Amino acid sequence: MDEKKNRAEQIFNDMIQTIKEKQVDLDQAIAEYTGGPVKPAMDVAEDNNQIVVKTDLPGVDREDIKIDLTEDSLEIQAHFKKETEEKTEEGGVTYHRKERRYGTATRVVVLPSKIKMDEVTAKFENGVLTVTMPKLDKKETYAVKVE
Repeated sequence: MDEKKNRAEQIFNDMIQTIKEKQVDLDQAIAEYTGGPVKPAMDVAEDNNQIVVKTDLPGVDREDIKIDLTEDSLEIQAHFKKETEEKTEEGGVTYHRKERRYGTATRVVVLPSKIKMDEVTAKFENGVLTVTMPKLDKKETYAVKVE
């Protein structure tokens, strides 16, 4: 019976992973259709003491990033500015391909644990925003004696 349960769990986990991978493709297709920026890629990692969220924000200035936080969710909003096109003496610039999007992109993630909001730090380096959030309390388990 355990073998069937493990196999069913593996199939379910594979399905979830496929859906997550296709979500990225869907987000990109929607952005292309609407002309808006693609949702930034995001990693969420957790250990016993903290949650770390890394978000790729290439081409964004530090002052164009907004972070909204609750004890159990994080919202990152970034404004991608359109570059000023320089005119040449011949009258313009010729684009052979134009794929970069401009506008505002937002990502919201529900955090796996509650956090200490007053101890959260954010760092923006080389186009990557790293938000480090200490956990509110460590998950501990206690053995309870049954009488």
